Amino acid sequence: MRVLMIAWDFPPSDAIAAREGRIAALSAALAAAGHDVTVVTRHGRSTASFGGVRVVRADPLPEFDPDADDPDLGHTMAVNHLLAEAAIRTAPAAGYDVIHAHDWLVTHAAVTLKEHFGIPFVATLQATEAGRHQGIVDGDTSRSVHSVEWWLGSEACRVIVPTEYLRWEVQHLFDVPAERVDVVPSGIDPDVWTAEPRAVLQARLRFAGEGPLLVYAGRLISEKGVQDLLAAMPAIRERHPGTRAVVAGDGPYRGALIEEARRLKLHRAVSFPGTLDQPTLAAVLAAADAFVMPSRYEPTGTVALEAAASGAALVVASTGGLASIVEHGVTGIRFPSGDPDGLVDAVDALLQDPIFAQTLASRARAMARERHSWHAIAARTAAVYGAAVDESPAFEARRRATVLGSGLPVVFVPPGNLLADPPRVPVGARPASLVRAAAEEAAWQAGADAARAALAAEGGLWSEAVAREAADRDAAARAAAAPFDVVMAAVERR
Repeated sequence: MRVLMIAWDFPPSDAIAAREGRIAALSAALAAAGHDVTVVTRHGRSTASFGGVRVVRADPLPEFDPDADDPDLGHTMAVNHLLAEAAIRTAPAAGYDVIHAHDWLVTHAAVTLKEHFGIPFVATLQATEAGRHQGIVDGDTSRSVHSVEWWLGSEACRVIVPTEYLRWEVQHLFDVPAERVDVVPSGIDPDVWTAEPRAVLQARLRFAGEGPLLVYAGRLISEKGVQDLLAAMPAIRERHPGTRAVVAGDGPYRGALIEEARRLKLHRAVSFPGTLDQPTLAAVLAAADAFVMPSRYEPTGTVALEAAASGAALVVASTGGLASIVEHGVTGIRFPSGDPDGLVDAVDALLQDPIFAQTLASRARAMARERHSWHAIAARTAAVYGAAVDESPAFEARRRATVLGSGLPVVFVPPGNLLADPPRVPVGARPASLVRAAAEEAAWQAGADAARAALAAEGGLWSEAVAREAADRDAAARAAAAPFDVVMAAVERR
């Protein structure tokens, strides 16, 4: 299939690594599967190809007026014009089969190209403006972004989201029917997150001291819930003396978190090393006794997948994408979001039973490798492309009929919290119950193994007795036949 991707960022660039890395990995995996992929992105350091992907960079943006009424949105619109122009100018003679737009930032270019080429487009949303602000869409810029996201959802034949929770957000916020929203989970490269044993030991020596080590990694913003981890640390250290925590990452909330750690007298127990490079982070995750993700809002949860691939045991808030990734008591422990006491119990369940923790970590690692490799994600994405191509004529006919009958839609943003009633994900059994259940299962398994060994031993003894009895019968038969053999030998001599 001939795929035209529109991306705000693509390596090499100085932009957010997570977004550009995801698009680069997906496009390379699609190309490896035999698809013809072109990525059109903003001006930057020239890259003609990347992992078998053709890369087209738009012209640089002319001098922009920083005193414009809305420079951020104005800048976005100007870049979109350049993206559309670059895509049209460099289109191959064979054209494209489908457009894949990544995030609201490239909506204008994607819609323009859909109309120009007459082909369907698929949109990927990794988060929403309402979700990023805990349901509150306030101010002109935020309302404008929300409106563009609504437009993206209405124009795209199909919308891809990484989790069931974000699927609910898209349906709830943008009136996109469930049958047009596809859940394609986040992808990772498991091998990249496998650290060398020496690096893991160095990370342990650097951060752990003589007690257990907890690790958080991600942006330091209020919705990530790191404040709940700090609030839980005194109780965790009371139950497990010497416990330390590493809070890796950066963001506008970092200073407040450091100050809160000082207030709680945790300045020697909690480290804030800033943003770690990928190999170092993989080693720190592998060195952890538990990876803690206490998010208040987490639409994707990709960092938890990376931690799982590193071999860490997972403790996550039961919210958003985290609840989709972690199966409670199977691949990790979940606790109620915003509940430091629940976090304490969840961490305690793992620290008091290292074998249970290792069992969960092994299952999570297998899950990350089997379900979230880029090969698997590319195959599911290509299936969405195929569905979009098949459904596009009927979808566009319905859209045109709606516009002709009712006119262009007007996006109304109501006041208040737009996400006030999200779907609730039950946490499940209390962590202590999970530990008891695991211990009982282990005891039962040990008993079953002992019983099987006893049966095998008994069977072996029985087999030996049967063999001895058969040998005795053969010996008796030979003894009975001996006189006859003597007589026959004498007859033959005569």
